[in-house]
Amino acid sequence: MPQLSNSILIKQKALELGFSACGIAHARKLDEEEQRLKNYLENNYHGQMGYMANHFDKRLDPTLLVPGAKSVVVVLLNYFPSQVQSEGVPTISKYAYGKDYHMVIKEKLQQLFDFINREIAPVEGRIFTDSAPVIERAWAVQAGLGWIGKNGLLLNKEYGSFFFIGELIIDLELDYGQPFEKEYCGNCKQCLSACPTNALVKPYTLDARRCISYLTIELKDEIPEGFKPKIMNRAYGCDICQDVCPWNRHPTPHAIHEFQPHPYFLKMTKEDWQNLSKEQFEQLFANSAIKRTGYEKLKRTIGNLFI
Repeated sequence: MPQLSNSILIKQKALELGFSACGIAHARKLDEEEQRLKNYLENNYHGQMGYMANHFDKRLDPTLLVPGAKSVVVVLLNYFPSQVQSEGVPTISKYAYGKDYHMVIKEKLQQLFDFINREIAPVEGRIFTDSAPVIERAWAVQAGLGWIGKNGLLLNKEYGSFFFIGELIIDLELDYGQPFEKEYCGNCKQCLSACPTNALVKPYTLDARRCISYLTIELKDEIPEGFKPKIMNRAYGCDICQDVCPWNRHPTPHAIHEFQPHPYFLKMTKEDWQNLSKEQFEQLFANSAIKRTGYEKLKRTIGNLFI
């Protein structure tokens, strides 16, 4: 019986750990992303997210993050919930229902990293998930896991776009998959048409300053008056451009117990949200990504929904 390659062993272990998919790309400078990133920053599409302008060279070259890096192991983790909130209540983006994804993915990637060191070869490397200067979606494309949709998100034929992306950048040479070179959006523009704030200024280009996710999470100032009526019932984040995407028409609910919401969360009424106390906030969202925006910001946003 032929011996399995190291790449296959890593992918099998990733699936065993609960990841939805795993691909591997050659670690190199992403020259093709340089002008795109420059244009994005020069247009100030990142708004108050000043960190996006930091470490420009590192964003393009993983060998500046991990000296001697040879491989970028990319994983996807489905987060689509089996149950969603009732209509008419302040809406939380689906990715924030359960435990903070940074914690969950890092724990799983640490297990994958330990497996590689134990079963394959001693390696040096670092774990990343939306927390460092890594162009995650570009690496997922390079690893053959999908294409960039017109909403700017990674799309995968099997999982649509309701998944997190994580990376393990290591100094071990592996077999690399083919970059995903096709795109399957065709003439569809449902995401652009559905965005109530016109944040998708053109296909594949998001002006974060207009995005409901940015306005309800990243923006430190008061939400501009012109946007308040357009965020509708969105209290934290936004899924509109994903909800309307045909590739998300038949989502598969996740099986990750850490992403299960607090039992009380799905039962909350509009009045419960309006009367949410700081103690309740701390209890409900103790390990949630929602803690990042803070109680005061969340309450202020909820107050704007019912003016």
